[in-house]
Amino acid sequence: MGFELRAATSGDLGFARDLTRRNMLRYYLQHDLLWQDEAFDVGWAGRENWLVVREDVSLGFVSLSRDARALYIRELHMLEAFQGQGAGSWVIDQVVAMACKERRPALRLTVFENNPAKALYERKGLTVVGEEACFLRMQRDVGDLPR
Repeated sequence: MGFELRAATSGDLGFARDLTRRNMLRYYLQHDLLWQDEAFDVGWAGRENWLVVREDVSLGFVSLSRDARALYIRELHMLEAFQGQGAGSWVIDQVVAMACKERRPALRLTVFENNPAKALYERKGLTVVGEEACFLRMQRDVGDLPR
């Protein structure tokens, strides 16, 4: 498929913020939530961010954080033109490999309950472990996988 992860820089913030806003604004509106650029920027600054690229073209990004219990996907977004081409699935595989290498017990994420990306996450082995308002908490245990 030719996808690669490239460490994001502060110069990639605008791309990531605009992509996230475009992909998520409908869910914010449906669930009566307020999108705030400043809140996204604060989150970006405190996370490990990677661009998903193919042939030097940015297709999307993934934003990660960690604690002793898990590796967390905080954001995973692809440009609409590149959705459904396997990039999101590939990114999840890469993040699972990171979690295994780091010996994290689990991969976790939160998704809007009505986001079709939930089906992708389920195909990649994540299951719903909790609900909060309009969000589902999903997890895949990875601590027992071979390293």
